Amino acid sequence: MILTVTLNTALDITHRVPALVPHTTHRVTDVIERPGGKGLNVARVLAALGHDTVVTGFAGGPAGEVLRGLLAPLPVRDALVPIGGTTRRTVAVVDTATGDTTQLNEPGPAVTPAEWSAFLDAYGTLLAGADAVALCGSLPPGVHVGAYAELVRRARAAGVPVLLDTSGEPLRRGIAARPDLVKPNADELARLTGAREPLRATRDARRRGAHAVVASLGPEGLLAVTPDGAWRAVPPARVKGNPTGAGDSAVAGLLSGLVEGLSWPERLRRAVALSAATVLAPAAGEFAEEAYRELLEQVTVTEHPAAA
Repeated sequence: MILTVTLNTALDITHRVPALVPHTTHRVTDVIERPGGKGLNVARVLAALGHDTVVTGFAGGPAGEVLRGLLAPLPVRDALVPIGGTTRRTVAVVDTATGDTTQLNEPGPAVTPAEWSAFLDAYGTLLAGADAVALCGSLPPGVHVGAYAELVRRARAAGVPVLLDTSGEPLRRGIAARPDLVKPNADELARLTGAREPLRATRDARRRGAHAVVASLGPEGLLAVTPDGAWRAVPPARVKGNPTGAGDSAVAGLLSGLVEGLSWPERLRRAVALSAATVLAPAAGEFAEEAYRELLEQVTVTEHPAAA
């Protein structure tokens, strides 16, 4: 079983408009609601790849009820912890003329100390049956900034490989707890290390405590620095569409590859193909399956000449 943790779950709402023009009224042509938050997106992709997947985190209020209702028919198991606050909403507005997306993210509900304690109990129980765990996304109000570091340490104590995908101070503290893998994007990596050059920044991030670092470079693919070497994985061409959830699909590719015992090049190939195929899908947490199969054969993976 693969466990994904989303402390700040969301009800994802995607609006499609013919053209997004500031200061005007728009007629929405299509609306899609999905259970969201980074870890839930990861879980849906993992399930589509055939992995037994459990989601945990927090859900509450009317939006939380809708989220859990949408989650129920999906091939993932719901182990979300109920809270008194209301789950946030995220709204993506897709301009169908250009393919560009404008994202509006609410901050999330306040979590009480008692609710955090209940989550820790649930997390410990779930770790006992997990082959790997992904800790994903932002922290909701009320959860201490070192929360991911605490969850990394608990996973390591249980002997469960742990992937961390967050940003800012939670990433800085979490990486010091020595996760097996972190997956920052280029901006998150630069804020963490102060370096803009991808290889330098990725190596610096690894020296801060992570066993391996895979940096997401947007349309330029992934850069991995690991104990076994360094690689670049690049898609065949830039794809147009909704990029929401593309990074989460990359996490699913990396985590599934870890559990399946794939080599680093094959993990990276899968992660890049899934990420690109997600841009072509209508909503986060999905990927265009035919495009994924085609892209998997076209992704270029090269060993980086610099040592890890």
